[in-house]
Amino acid sequence: MPVITLSSPKGGAGKTTAATVLATELAELGATVTIIDADPNKNVVDWAKLSGVPEKLSVIGDVTEETIVDAIEEAASVSSFVIVDLEGTASLMVSYAISMADFVVIPVQGSQLDAKQAARQMKLIKAQERIAGRAIPFAVLFTRTNPAIMPKTQRHIEERFMELGVPVMETRLYDREAFRAMFSFGGPLSSLKDKGVSNLQAALHNAKEYTAEIVERLRNGNQAPAKEVA
Repeated sequence: MPVITLSSPKGGAGKTTAATVLATELAELGATVTIIDADPNKNVVDWAKLSGVPEKLSVIGDVTEETIVDAIEEAASVSSFVIVDLEGTASLMVSYAISMADFVVIPVQGSQLDAKQAARQMKLIKAQERIAGRAIPFAVLFTRTNPAIMPKTQRHIEERFMELGVPVMETRLYDREAFRAMFSFGGPLSSLKDKGVSNLQAALHNAKEYTAEIVERLRNGNQAPAKEVA
């Protein structure tokens, strides 16, 4: 079953939010999902202690460099999707997880610092490709973006990635209160309907588009989804 890792050497890039949103959306679609929380902060583990975790979603937090490979293999044997939330640093654990991935998501905020760290992560993926003897598909995911306005810095970074042939996801994860509220109230986005969270429907739509693009990229060899022509 597909192993999807979320990895960036920079902390605060949005890995945990992207991992949890993806996992909950897949579980609500009926897939069995395991999240492996390999981040020392254990934010996914803490989220799973709250009420409302989807029935088809499991969270594993007790992993080390010595056990990460076994944990991924075991999870892949029982779940339709395995999602690995990696620590925000370069380590053997990160390398091992990337070498086993079917797809790597590199979360990036619209800053030059994030872009520089994303480039480091791409080099690590390429190194793991040589070790594993196979291609490891990946794409950059812009996170915490403004849904109304794209800042000039982010536009410049996106254009530069395009010039270099870096795969960039069509979907962005916008800066929405609902994505933060998940970690306060627990459960998936859909469980926040009675919590007074602003712009919830917009966040739900964003999450579904993001999840659909990940699934489509897994199916079609990391090609961006075809845009509908009116």
